[in-house]
Amino acid sequence: MSSSPCRVAVIIVNWNGRTLLPECLDGLRQQSFREFETVVVDNGSTDGSVRFLEARYPWVRLIALSENAGFCKANNLAMAQAKTPYVALLNNDAVANPDWLENLVAALERSPEAGSAASKMVSYWNPTVIDCAGAGYSKAGAGVIRGRGRPASDFSREEWVFGACAGAALYRTDMLREIGLFPEHFFLLYEDLDLSFRAQLRGWRCLFVPDAVVAHKMSSSIVHDSPTSVYYGHRNLEWVWVRNMPSVLLARSFGRHLAYGIGCLAFYLMRGRGGVFLRSKKDALKGMGRAFRARKEIHRRRGIAIGDLWGLFDEETFLPRLKRRMGAL
Repeated sequence: MSSSPCRVAVIIVNWNGRTLLPECLDGLRQQSFREFETVVVDNGSTDGSVRFLEARYPWVRLIALSENAGFCKANNLAMAQAKTPYVALLNNDAVANPDWLENLVAALERSPEAGSAASKMVSYWNPTVIDCAGAGYSKAGAGVIRGRGRPASDFSREEWVFGACAGAALYRTDMLREIGLFPEHFFLLYEDLDLSFRAQLRGWRCLFVPDAVVAHKMSSSIVHDSPTSVYYGHRNLEWVWVRNMPSVLLARSFGRHLAYGIGCLAFYLMRGRGGVFLRSKKDALKGMGRAFRARKEIHRRRGIAIGDLWGLFDEETFLPRLKRRMGAL
């Protein structure tokens, strides 16, 4: 977006999102911070997205794939090519405020211990309500969408969090080179939690930046509790837990993890998704050999004490979580 040397590569993965792209890209065009390039990775769209981008947004660097390679691989392709000090990820169904990128970059530049920065994602349809204020992780070994459904005014303080939602995040490229990119066999979902966990294990922190606001059209790409969401979310949940949780904490969290799984099974049986939930766990078991092999490298050099790591996790509040789910229905 500028003739100045780029400091950020903003990466957007698109799959049949032609109708979503204009607001997303126009929001980037209005950014107060100008030292960035925009990269769109198209995952084999069949809705004319590629032709649309070439005609209307010639300033976008387009990587057009012949098939849907998944969220993880598509982002990895662009991140691996980045020559900038920072990499930002933005969903195609997200619209960034004009000072979004400026505030994220400023936060990382004043906090050298931070490897990533989380945006304040609000509902596109009701900006007074939080969609996501950073990513959390529970002591039951499950992801926590921090702040969802709460007033946006409750999240006005910059603070350390477990991780960033990849729908609107800024990463330090040096950190990515050290800890690695997304696990491509995840395909989609939980990849950002896996990356956040690996970052914390190496001593890299994550900063929630409340002034970096993005309006998110939730579930535009992946419908909430759809078979796709249930399958990938609950398969990958197991791999994140096994790959990253230190052995002593695996044992400590096992009972909570089992109870969480039983509760989820009951919920999805009630929702008519029991079959896909059970298939997700069956396939998670098939991939456990790979997950345990990954542990060796992930835990080779840990930069955080066990007690400090456990302190980063949220208490698992399964009943309130279930109540919110039922209310959303």
